[in-house]
Amino acid sequence: MSSLKEIKVRIASIRSTQKITAAMKMVSSAKLHHTQMLTEHTLLYANKLSAILNGLLGAECDLESPYTEQREVKRVAIAVFSSSSGLCGTFNVNVWKELSARLHEYKAQQIEVRLYPVGKKIADELHKAGYTTEDNFLHLGEKPSYDGAISLAGDLMELFTSGKVDRVELLYHHFKNTATQVLTHKVYLPITLPEATTDASATDYLLEPSPENLQALLFPKLLNLTVYTTLLDTVTSEHAARMMAMQTANDNANDLIQDLTLQYNKTRQQAITNELLDIMGGSGQ
Repeated sequence: MSSLKEIKVRIASIRSTQKITAAMKMVSSAKLHHTQMLTEHTLLYANKLSAILNGLLGAECDLESPYTEQREVKRVAIAVFSSSSGLCGTFNVNVWKELSARLHEYKAQQIEVRLYPVGKKIADELHKAGYTTEDNFLHLGEKPSYDGAISLAGDLMELFTSGKVDRVELLYHHFKNTATQVLTHKVYLPITLPEATTDASATDYLLEPSPENLQALLFPKLLNLTVYTTLLDTVTSEHAARMMAMQTANDNANDLIQDLTLQYNKTRQQAITNELLDIMGGSGQ
């Protein structure tokens, strides 16, 4: 049985750690609120951009583009998003499990894969497993910016339009709510267009400049925005996962302190009882 001093030292150590986890939870909560608001505003813009795309379809425009070309898949590029720091529960572990399974599947199908990790944690796992990666965008998720998103999106678009890959995929966490982050796999390129409407009551659009010029501007903008919203989604999910992990650590620390306090009281009571027995035994001699 541990001595009273050892138990007191453990309780003090746990309380010290608990202060750290409580502070980390507060920091993550503040960052979560900021990124969540930014993501919501960005999604409003994304929805408007999608509405323009639907409008072009409603106007019965030909939206053929290098970004919509369907090809036999022999080469794939995967942009995979994780955090660059730990202490966020199973956030990064789930990304690696899904990516590892997908890589083994493509290997069995003899499909060549190019990897673009965003986040040091997933890059470290890939390097340990012996995979070659494009590491120019590792730190992009630490401070997401639209310029950084344009840079990554530009590389991915160039790979596809030049024929170096036949499909580009995104693997990331989608923020559903504070307690739930959904691991999401999305085909980034080629773009899958929504079906044109045949509703007679659909709005009759007058397009200026020409539909061709408009779509040449629209598709890259849509692809840039997709990468940016993915970055924001990942960072928001990371902060939510870390906040929940710190809350769980806090709760576990409270439970452990209660158990140790009970053990301390029992040990102290036993020591007092033993001393009383020693005194009573000594006085009876």
